[in-house]
Amino acid sequence: MQKNTGIRRIRLAGVYAFNGIRAAIHHEAAFRQELILALVFLPLVFLLDVSRVERVLLVSVTALVLIVELVNSAVEAVVDRVSAEHHLLSGRAKDMGSGAVLMTLALWLYVWVDIVVFGIWFAA
Repeated sequence: MQKNTGIRRIRLAGVYAFNGIRAAIHHEAAFRQELILALVFLPLVFLLDVSRVERVLLVSVTALVLIVELVNSAVEAVVDRVSAEHHLLSGRAKDMGSGAVLMTLALWLYVWVDIVVFGIWFAA
């Protein structure tokens, strides 16, 4: 079998990545909810009177929520694929993935509140 190299490998990597995002949209309610959150808040970034660094932070933490949710969904899919029976390590892996999402959402909330609420509203 011939290995995919060069431009073909890059193109296929893009196809696989978009397939993964599409699968998350179709099969993961949490990803859909966080995507809606991103679609609501990201346009605000360009309407707010914030510095360039603050804008980058707001966009980055919003993207990070989606990234961590994709990784969590991948972990859950693999665990569910391996076995349907409850196992301590399987439960732990899924809980850790959920914990990572929770921490990312807390970071998102902190950054948005600190920059938008305290940085803009209280600066006036």
